[in-house]
Amino acid sequence: MTELIRTNDIVLIGFARSLLEKAGVPLFVADEHMSALEGSIGAFGRRLLVPDDHARQARRILTDAGLSAELRDDR
Repeated sequence: MTELIRTNDIVLIGFARSLLEKAGVPLFVADEHMSALEGSIGAFGRRLLVPDDHARQARRILTDAGLSAELRDDR
């Protein structure tokens, strides 16, 4: 899996998720339910992950939507 975005911003994660789902890119949002453990203070970032073989397509989609500054370094 490739981590594309790590953020505390649930709106950003939701927007990115909707773009990728609309394009048919499989994804997983890790740490999505950590707020229940942390008391909803937003201390733990959520991570948007895609399979390695979909990373290039996902990066292009998110970059085209203006989210290039939010993307993690390509490793």
